[in-house]
Parts: sequence; C-alpha cells; structure tokens
Amino acid sequence: MKKDIHPEYIRSEASCACGASFEVGSTRENIKVEICSQCHPFFTGKQKLVDSAGRIDRFKKKYAGFDTSKLI
Repeated sequence: MKKDIHPEYIRSEASCACGASFEVGSTRENIKVEICSQCHPFFTGKQKLVDSAGRIDRFKKKYAGFDTSKLI
C-alpha cells in the first residue's frame, strides 16, 4: 500500500433509527442508519407495513372486466 493516501480507519458508533447503537470500524466518526439487524424483518421474523394484499386487490379490480376469450 502507498503511504499517506488512505483514510484513517477508526472505531466509530453506528446508530439506527430504532434506537439501537453498536460499535463498528469505519473512516467516519458517527454513522446513522435507517434499519439494522435488530429491527430488519429478515432477522426479527416480523413483517412491517407490507401492502401485498392491496396490490393484489388493485390488480383484480383493474382486470375485473377483462375477457381473455376475445384474444384468441
């Protein structure tokens, strides 16, 4: 590695919007993130604000009067 061109690697604190904070290594002092492993649905097993039912209802409503027999 070349000397004097790389940023200094320090221990810094990362804080999440959920309130969790943890120590990481970075080139910045304080890091703020929106989601972390303590509040992400993949790690917690809980699902947050997913509107999959609303999307299906909109699809069915949009194509309710569509007749596929006219396509052939």
